[in-house]
Amino acid sequence: MLEQAFSEYLQQLNLLTDRQRTRLARALSGQVKAPLGELGTRPASCPRCGASAERLHPWGQSHGLPRYRCQGCGKTCNPLTGTPLAHLRRREQWPRYAQEMIDGVSVRAAAKQCQIDKNTAFLWRHRFLQQVARHQATHENGIIEADETFFLESFKGQRHLPRTARRRGGVGRTRGISADQIAVLVVRDRSGETANFRLTKLDAPHVIAALHPLIAPDAVLCTDGASVYKTFARLTGVAHRALNVQQGIRVIDGVFHIQNVNAYDSRLKTWMRRFNGVATKYLDNYLGWRRLLERYRNAISPALCLNEAAGRWRLNS
Repeated sequence: MLEQAFSEYLQQLNLLTDRQRTRLARALSGQVKAPLGELGTRPASCPRCGASAERLHPWGQSHGLPRYRCQGCGKTCNPLTGTPLAHLRRREQWPRYAQEMIDGVSVRAAAKQCQIDKNTAFLWRHRFLQQVARHQATHENGIIEADETFFLESFKGQRHLPRTARRRGGVGRTRGISADQIAVLVVRDRSGETANFRLTKLDAPHVIAALHPLIAPDAVLCTDGASVYKTFARLTGVAHRALNVQQGIRVIDGVFHIQNVNAYDSRLKTWMRRFNGVATKYLDNYLGWRRLLERYRNAISPALCLNEAAGRWRLNS
């Protein structure tokens, strides 16, 4: 770059916003354009037959990725084989795109920053979230809070609707719980372990199916006064503290409450608003996206996002 052009760029630094300054510093430090790191290393096992990494031997490289040949099945693979990131191009832009997801920007804004098509940005979003949506707590103990939250059913992006279209940002046909509201059960213990379950029906069988494998037998479950939780506690023997919120009882014995899970629901709903409605078929992906942000908080980085997208969260936790 010519010295005159460089001087002109320097004079424009004072015009940058705080967010743009942060992005510039990140780019200069090499974080945005960092290599794939752990994603480029040998897989932990053969994605074809499951053989251990010791049976994967170097077999040249292809398209910038090392290849390995399995002594067990004789097939070759690269570090991305069998992951949602396989066959995606423009890998040099993945760290930058992961940072855009951390920032929670729109598809079009991410596409512009990464210099890719908006359709590519949309494809990447849901490829990145495919494995993330599966990563949630599988066991919770101690004091556990559970509560349900609701999202309006949406057929966003579909040309043929099973019902009459409503205005963007509209409301359901009826108030409160109804057929066009999607129930999501949020379960969270005091250590921050979180799980979400999209329920086809808010009744005892579906709640029991979601909670029974998750909650430790010696845990204490805190909920509102809904009968489905009382039924679960009676059938499983789990200690239960039900709060009669309608009568103003929000805390029992100074420690049993559902304020933790309610605060999480509030953060989830506030964060969701930026997307101006989420298609119901992608709802699980967005729930997993929010859990990802909550799981790492300030420690989150593009490298962590990419590892999660490839299903390698054991490397990060």
